Amino acid sequence: MREFETILYEEKENGIAILTFNRPEKLNALSVKLMEEFHEILNYLEWNFDIRVLIITGAGRAFCAGLDLKDFPALKRGKSEKFKHLQIFNMGDPIKTNFYAQKWIADAIMKMRRIPQVIIAAVNGAATGGGFTITMAADVRIASEKARFNNAFIKIGVSGADLGSSYFLPRLIGLSRAAELLYTGRFFNAQEADRIGFVSRVVPAEKLMATSNELAEEMLTKSPLGLRLTKEAINQNIDAPSLESAIFLENRNQVITAHTKDAPEGVISFFEKRKAKYKLR
Repeated sequence: MREFETILYEEKENGIAILTFNRPEKLNALSVKLMEEFHEILNYLEWNFDIRVLIITGAGRAFCAGLDLKDFPALKRGKSEKFKHLQIFNMGDPIKTNFYAQKWIADAIMKMRRIPQVIIAAVNGAATGGGFTITMAADVRIASEKARFNNAFIKIGVSGADLGSSYFLPRLIGLSRAAELLYTGRFFNAQEADRIGFVSRVVPAEKLMATSNELAEEMLTKSPLGLRLTKEAINQNIDAPSLESAIFLENRNQVITAHTKDAPEGVISFFEKRKAKYKLR
């Protein structure tokens, strides 16, 4: 892939990609350019079957400080010529512009769930507002001891439910705790995040990326198709209307994967007590 202005993107030969928000001087706030580049990478990954795990982190002392409020309002008022190529900022009507800009930002969250790669959020510092929802849209959250989280939307005069926060948070930590955080926007630290089950684990800052890579490498020992279909099943069955419908999808996935070359390799490697040798496809 090409080089980006606001994101560092690296692909390893083993099937792991690392995406780093790279605006450390702005605490990696989501500017229009960063969102444009984030969309481009997610679009690329949706059809990339060689990359199986994506790690998202931030440069410097923050994961992501949410939307860059100094960047977006100026564009909505037509004060910037830099992004004239983006149709959403050329609607000629402030309400239409706001509607399409909101949808454009939120679509990135949808794409995170749509891409086949398992996503690990390696949260190195503050994750607020849009940065908070990006961590929730990941499959797994690993937090540095310096990580802090908050639902910042409620503090800037708009709804506390934004970019999927009211969908993800109750499912991650339960309705009562989620409601408190959505209504108040208070910060909670890594230790509280661990206690309430928001993150998988908390590690020292210097071990964050190593731990995230180790987890990603463990996932790579699994069948590529099996990993993708597991994410698909989680996406669908978190809102399954019944146990029967959930098992129906799981049955389909098992029949599909059982008829691939990975299945006998998985069984043989299990009995031989070795790592399976799966092929990327």
